[in-house]
Amino acid sequence: MIGVAVLGSTGSIGESTLDVLRQHPDRFRAVALTAHRNAERLFAQCVEFRPEVALIADASLHAALAARLRAAGLPTKLLAGGDELPAIAALPSADYVMAAIVGAAGLNSTLAAAGAGKRLLIANKEALVMAGRQVLAAARQSGATIIPIDSEHNAVFQCLPSATVLGAEPPGVRRVMLTASGGPFRSWSASALQNATPEQACAHPTWNMGRKISVDSATLMNKGLELIEAQLLFGLPVERIEVVIHPQSVVHSLVEYIDGSVLAQLGSPDMRTPIAQALAWPQRLASGVQFLDLLQVARLDFEPPDLGRFPCLGLAIAAARAGAEMPAVLSAANEVAVEAFLEGRLNFAGIEQVIGDVMNGWLSTGGTPGLEAVLAADARARALAAERIAPANSPRSIRA
Repeated sequence: MIGVAVLGSTGSIGESTLDVLRQHPDRFRAVALTAHRNAERLFAQCVEFRPEVALIADASLHAALAARLRAAGLPTKLLAGGDELPAIAALPSADYVMAAIVGAAGLNSTLAAAGAGKRLLIANKEALVMAGRQVLAAARQSGATIIPIDSEHNAVFQCLPSATVLGAEPPGVRRVMLTASGGPFRSWSASALQNATPEQACAHPTWNMGRKISVDSATLMNKGLELIEAQLLFGLPVERIEVVIHPQSVVHSLVEYIDGSVLAQLGSPDMRTPIAQALAWPQRLASGVQFLDLLQVARLDFEPPDLGRFPCLGLAIAAARAGAEMPAVLSAANEVAVEAFLEGRLNFAGIEQVIGDVMNGWLSTGGTPGLEAVLAADARARALAAERIAPANSPRSIRA
């Protein structure tokens, strides 16, 4: 039995992971589950999977949840607080770790899993954007295996030679093409985008995702973060990574080789496919995903992204080119701005304005920052972004 720790088990990636585990009870066992504050869902997962350890990050919910677990006669040990996440990521019984915590909150546990020699299934793109070099270095030192879970990076991973080493340029590759659905606002005008609501931004046309990543998809920031992630994982300069809008979400990414060959990974838009691939690699196992019917799809469309209407992608490209701590600054400012948008304190266009203001006023230290410098940049960028966002009594605007 392979022990799996699912960090962020109540989110969309976590739920999809548990669904794949559910289909293979003779092969996998969920040994640890963690949630931010969805105690009700975490309790139900503990009842079904009976993990040895669970964690609720919001410590105020610990006592009530612990009492419910005891009353149900479950053997699960319940921990509280985000500081305990690295210990769960390094749990001896966890052979594989699904890193599915959204945002910078998932960095320490991702680093812990990499340092403990686990098979690290990494869905937390912000951790790689912030400190990807440190994550890869920890994995090299411990012998950990990293497999990307983002559908685009997993697709690239599947299309690369089997001997590819993450972080190094793969031989014979000319460029990588990351596909993007275009999100719910692909055909909206720039003026209409000004009044887009959180509900509209979260209504993704093809993927079922959490609210933060749904907004990132609507701004195309998600694709920008993925471009930075691809730059790191596959050792390629920004100029050899291209973003292509593909509204059907059937082709998940493409790899072009120097001989003119282009390899693509296709499949239904369902995160259980990359999750199953990563759990079984180098083999395959059933995921429960509906098989792709190309005759029903009928056509595949591709178009370039419009950086005029979706400037967040341009900001991410600029951050990728700048390097140093700028990707961490971009990611931190974006998290703060997206949270404000979801809470109605910032309009849709304000997301890009806040991020751009923070980046434009930033004085880079240059070079390759260490972990402490990355964390300091993250904290400062968050503070600067918060200063740019208007108070709650002046909703959906930013300070002039």
